[in-house]
Amino acid sequence: MVVGKMKLTFQKRVKLAQGLWLLSWFATLGGAVTFTLGCFLKTELRRRGEVMDNTDIHCVPNTLMIVGLASMGINYFASRICQDALDPGRFPRWKTYLKPFFGCSVFFSTLMLLSVILSYAMKGSLESSLKIGLKNGIRFYKDTDTPGRCFQKQTIDRLQMEFQCCGNSNYKDWFEVQWISNRYLDFSSKEVKEMKAHTSHSQLSLRIKGSRIRSCRVRH
Repeated sequence: MVVGKMKLTFQKRVKLAQGLWLLSWFATLGGAVTFTLGCFLKTELRRRGEVMDNTDIHCVPNTLMIVGLASMGINYFASRICQDALDPGRFPRWKTYLKPFFGCSVFFSTLMLLSVILSYAMKGSLESSLKIGLKNGIRFYKDTDTPGRCFQKQTIDRLQMEFQCCGNSNYKDWFEVQWISNRYLDFSSKEVKEMKAHTSHSQLSLRIKGSRIRSCRVRH
């Protein structure tokens, strides 16, 4: 491998510039895809915000969006350099910018690599945040009159219907909570009092008037 200045014929310089120009546009498209994925992930995390445990995981989509934008800008700039390299009259003006451009390219390429590693490393945190948040969401399922939790029930229902699931791990997660709001229970009833005193919340929810777990009904 030769390191240093090389003299290329005009024909070879044309082929090199065309190849680099094509690669630059592929990299620009890759940056656009990265930015789009970051926006999509950001949107999905915001949509599921009620069932997420923390907001630290937003650093992943934010990084993807920043790196995607930087990649689009740098590679578009590179494509212009490659295009002007074919014109002896326009190429000299780019010579003073080549070294700073190369430094920025190395920096953002490293940042993109780190963002990929970070995205993979944060996978466990994302799953943990969703698991804890969904567990808390199930616990607050009945609090439709509580400020800040008014749409908790609707969010959980849509989430379960969309992913055809029931509970966090399985349907037994609903056995640990009282998912029927107190306003629908007659606490003056002897039956309710007895079941409240001697059974778990889940059994109370299941046994009153032979009710089924409505929260776990999904359409197939």
